[in-house]
Amino acid sequence: MRILLLPYDNGMHINYPPLNLMYVASALIQEGHNVQVYQHDIYHSEDSLRQHLRNNDYDIIGLGACAGYYQYQQIQKLCQIIRVESTARIWLGGHLVSPDPFYFQEKMGVDRVYCGEYDFIEDLDSLSFPARGLFNIDYYALMRLPHADNSDRCFPVLGGRGCPFACTFCYRMHSGYRAHSIERILEEVSILIEDYHITYIDFADELLMTNPDRPVQIAEAMKPLGIKWDCNGRLNYAKPEILKKMKESGCVFINYGIESVDDEVLELMNKKLRYDQIIKGVEATLEAGISPGLNIIWGNLGDTKDTLWRSVEFLLEYDDHAQLRTIRPVTPYPGSPLYDYAIEKGLLKDIGDFYEKHKNSDLLTVNFTGLSDEDFYYELCQANLALLKRYFGIQHASFISQAWKLYYHGDTGFRGFRQT
Repeated sequence: MRILLLPYDNGMHINYPPLNLMYVASALIQEGHNVQVYQHDIYHSEDSLRQHLRNNDYDIIGLGACAGYYQYQQIQKLCQIIRVESTARIWLGGHLVSPDPFYFQEKMGVDRVYCGEYDFIEDLDSLSFPARGLFNIDYYALMRLPHADNSDRCFPVLGGRGCPFACTFCYRMHSGYRAHSIERILEEVSILIEDYHITYIDFADELLMTNPDRPVQIAEAMKPLGIKWDCNGRLNYAKPEILKKMKESGCVFINYGIESVDDEVLELMNKKLRYDQIIKGVEATLEAGISPGLNIIWGNLGDTKDTLWRSVEFLLEYDDHAQLRTIRPVTPYPGSPLYDYAIEKGLLKDIGDFYEKHKNSDLLTVNFTGLSDEDFYYELCQANLALLKRYFGIQHASFISQAWKLYYHGDTGFRGFRQT
């Protein structure tokens, strides 16, 4: 069959590489299908897509997305375009559609919906490498990651799938965690270095630090390669001896899902993490010379004004500003325990009601606090204004320092004032 895979445009200058479509493409090619890719995520043009569909015949057009209001809107729009411009069957997959496939099949008017991985594979090493050759890797390599230099070429690698934890706000397509072998990971990273000149690996696993041994194994494999890398981590595993090995192997950033600094809220979201572990882990990460990504959400069960401002104080003290960090409301995505709770309490009717109310990730979909929506937004606005003031204050001080060194000390290495 002639199959077109369609990475959707996420509205970014450099969209994140569609790893899942690359794996799908590889599997389809192995089955003998003629697979092509139209990079809507690069061209950002619906008119160009329409013209492409008019000029080419396909049997199947496949696309998918993670959950979210923008992704929902984009996939709906693309399905409408395909139905007008092509006779191809439309297949959807991914986190977006898996919680309620029948809803999405009817809502999007598609022929087939694939839930989860469809054909669940326990041994990830049995999968062929993603079909990167069909995609524009030079474009994706331009994405900027924390502490990437202007000359760095960045690309993600999937070292494992799933997560051994079960936070209430998180939707999991499959329970548990499956990992690629270290040998397989090293082989894929080596290919990216040799064939695509990649100098910075973004481990795209939901969670790489799944136990104390995994990050050490990754670090030992990465160290001889002499390149940068980052990952998603857990603060209860962020021990000085582990972080030291990660730093020595090129790790420059660990993205932590902290979510709250209140023990009661952490327990209600089944985070399996305590405030004292958070502080020790963040301090150890900074001491090791690795930037921590400090993700905080607010508006969960048990959250109050006090828990919000404690989170602000925490970020003001520990954020090293490798990223611009703000606080977002929690969203009860379909498939998550928090979504089920919202249905049970009558805060949502169904998945259709969710997407009617979920208009933006920085706005409330469901208010789980005792605050009015007006008070909720006032507090969140003030909190984020405090964080933005600190971030841009530091940037301002940095520019003043650059100017001082340039004009009073003759800094010949200066390359111009540039946006951060």
